[in-house]
Amino acid sequence: MDIRAATMADLESLAALDTVAVCDPGRRVQIRQWIESGTCHVAHTGDSVGAYGVLAYHFFGNGFIEMVMVGDAFRRQGLGMALVRYFQACCTTPKLFASTNLSNQRMQELLKAAGFRTSGLIDNLDDNDPEIVFFSRSGVGDRCGIAHENT
Repeated sequence: MDIRAATMADLESLAALDTVAVCDPGRRVQIRQWIESGTCHVAHTGDSVGAYGVLAYHFFGNGFIEMVMVGDAFRRQGLGMALVRYFQACCTTPKLFASTNLSNQRMQELLKAAGFRTSGLIDNLDDNDPEIVFFSRSGVGDRCGIAHENT
């Protein structure tokens, strides 16, 4: 398995494995924006892209894992955990946050297994499905070649 920055050549593969992009054309646009901004990273095994994740710095100036999406055929193979660990090592701020819906048990388990702890709850984003915010200390360093200026 290898993790690298996504390129526009990955757009079709990422849209194909994204369960939301199948029914929401806006997600395809969002994936394109993540790639263009340099915040999107892909995890691939052999010749196949199996997962992608997004590490941004818009959450009160801190690192924030905005997305981790693993293709159905690649689940339970460690790609999601590999992306989270990669982001923990690469995050250039001391604090790294992530969030997921209360209904998303798999993501909650993944974050807890990676050493994240709950940090708060946000109501009213999705009806009847609060967003749980998670926190972890990061590697605080440019260990992965990701350039970031914290403004």
